[in-house]
Amino acid sequence: MSESSTTAIWLWLAIIASGLYHGINPGMGWPLAVSAGLMEKSSRALAGALLPLSAGHLAAMLLVMLPFALLITLAEWQRQIQAAAALIVIGFGLMRLVNRRHPRALARIPPTKLALWSFAVAIAHGAGLMLLPIYLGLCATSAAHAGHDAAARVIDRNLAMALLVALAHTAAMLGAGGLLAWLVYRYLGVKFVARSWINLETLWAVSLILVGTAALAINLAEWR
Repeated sequence: MSESSTTAIWLWLAIIASGLYHGINPGMGWPLAVSAGLMEKSSRALAGALLPLSAGHLAAMLLVMLPFALLITLAEWQRQIQAAAALIVIGFGLMRLVNRRHPRALARIPPTKLALWSFAVAIAHGAGLMLLPIYLGLCATSAAHAGHDAAARVIDRNLAMALLVALAHTAAMLGAGGLLAWLVYRYLGVKFVARSWINLETLWAVSLILVGTAALAINLAEWR
């Protein structure tokens, strides 16, 4: 197996792992699905709430990645773009580490608008930024086998990769969050969530910094 293929496998595993991580984090919304299920006393209501939560998260991932899918067609600036993306992730992580309060604007979105709420929360917490260095790494790995494709083909390939990354990540998030929501709904109840709420804000911020730092270090090593 070639080095680029091995790298691609690890990057895909990182995408799945980040999806599981986002799914487990109660801040991404699975307790709202539990509440919906308990209020209507129906597991269908729980599943119905998970779908707009996932749709909002997927839209947030794509919003972050799609502009970079277009930017990295500028092959001569690919390293600089990847380094800039890593610095953005690190900077946002540091900001979240210093200021761990939820943006006030989120409180104005009613939890009943689940897709909009999930989209806003994912953007505010930088969930898409965590995927960005991984996505750019996959694009670089793909480009290593592509030769000198026309710009249109590069754009199509990068857009397709962004969609695939976002879908894989969201599927992992839906699986982890959905399983937790069902377990709490079936066995523990919403009072358990209220008593056992886990604040992952610090861990989230540190994760962003680590992902950005690792991406920047790899980028600088390859540049040399």
